[in-house]
Amino acid sequence: MASPFRSLVEDESRYNKSFNLFLERSSEHQCMQDFIHGVLPEIFEKIGKGKSSLNVIGVGSGAGQIDLQMFSQMRLKLPGITVSNEVVEPSGDMLFKYKVLVSKTPNLEYINFTWNKMTASEFETHWKEKKLDKKFDFIHMIQMLYYVKDPDATVSFFRSLLSDSGKLVIILVSGQSGWGKLWKTYRAELCNTEISQCVTTGDIRTFLDSKGIPYKSYLLPSQMDITESFTEGDEKGELLLDFLTEVIDFSKNASPTLKAGVMALLRHPDCSSEVDGKVIFNNNLEVLVVEP
Repeated sequence: MASPFRSLVEDESRYNKSFNLFLERSSEHQCMQDFIHGVLPEIFEKIGKGKSSLNVIGVGSGAGQIDLQMFSQMRLKLPGITVSNEVVEPSGDMLFKYKVLVSKTPNLEYINFTWNKMTASEFETHWKEKKLDKKFDFIHMIQMLYYVKDPDATVSFFRSLLSDSGKLVIILVSGQSGWGKLWKTYRAELCNTEISQCVTTGDIRTFLDSKGIPYKSYLLPSQMDITESFTEGDEKGELLLDFLTEVIDFSKNASPTLKAGVMALLRHPDCSSEVDGKVIFNNNLEVLVVEP
């Protein structure tokens, strides 16, 4: 059954507001930084061994901040490398911001950017129609598989583009996070059936295991302060609730029963812990590094 609500992704302005608040209230970017600085350099060393150039795809790269941080680590590890980088991003606004960031960032001459204003599935269609056979050394999908119709098919297609030593890096919320518990309990009520909105690394692991595809996983511990969500009528609290449920004006549109159930679960030890009077949501992410 389709969810009776309007999905937050349908309102770009409200989505961006609630997403920016989520970044303020969570350690999401910090835990990604730890991975980019701590684990990625070793991966880059392996894929770059004996090569003078690398082919890269960023799927759903947004405004490019994370991409450029990854490239700076790549450059440190592989000083002489040149990079051909395909950026796949459906939002014109985000692509514009990415281009502005590139124009303001020094020493990126070693990267050749190709801008694809398209979704992952449009890119797949374009690739197959053109019968392209280029292989890629590094493909990353960071927090983007929620917005595709079929995550397993998307992972399969991009994995098929990997070179022999290439790696596909997927970052999503962990199946063991508060998100995983919330979606397991209220998938039917909250999740948009047009996209895979409620996917976690647990789902992707199940798919990879069923196909015998080798991968490594890394847990990225992360948390998010959702205390304001429990203050009725608090503007920031309502934005956080919209982000958590991915529903526009969840507080106003949910039935009293659904709202009570969701609020109780968000407070439950399965999803959150109480620290110094604050409600801290388990926002753990997981990285899957998939082999060719």
